[in-house]
Amino acid sequence: MIEEPVARSGSRARGRDRRRPLGADRGAGTALALAIATAVLSLALLVAGAGTAAIAQARAAAAADAAALAAADALSGFVDGSPCELARAVATASGAELPACSVEGLEALVTAAVPVGPLHATADARAGPPR
Repeated sequence: MIEEPVARSGSRARGRDRRRPLGADRGAGTALALAIATAVLSLALLVAGAGTAAIAQARAAAAADAAALAAADALSGFVDGSPCELARAVATASGAELPACSVEGLEALVTAAVPVGPLHATADARAGPPR
C-alpha cells in the first residue's frame, strides 16, 4: 500500500511532493569539503612561496650591500686586497653569489644573487664616496 504525502501549507501543498530520494545527495558534502581543502592548501602554498621569495630578496639585498661596502673599503685603501675579490668573499659568506662586480673610480657596483629553488633573487648595490 502506497501512502499519499501529507498536504502541507505553502507551495508544496498545491502540487505533488517533489522531494528527492534520501540517497540522491549522498557524498556531496565530501566533494565540497575536498574542494574547500584543496583551495585552502593552494592558497597556503602560494603564501609560503611568496614569503620564501621575499626572504630571498631581502637576503640578496643585504649581501649586495655588504659586498659593495667591502669593495669600497678596498678602493679607499682601508683594507688590503682586490675590491671584487673582497666583495665575492663577503657575498659568499652571506650565502649569495656575486654574478657582477665593477669598479668605476672610487665606486663599487655589485650584483648579488640568492637561489630560490630553480630561480634566483637578485639585488644591486653601489658603495663609494657621496656624490
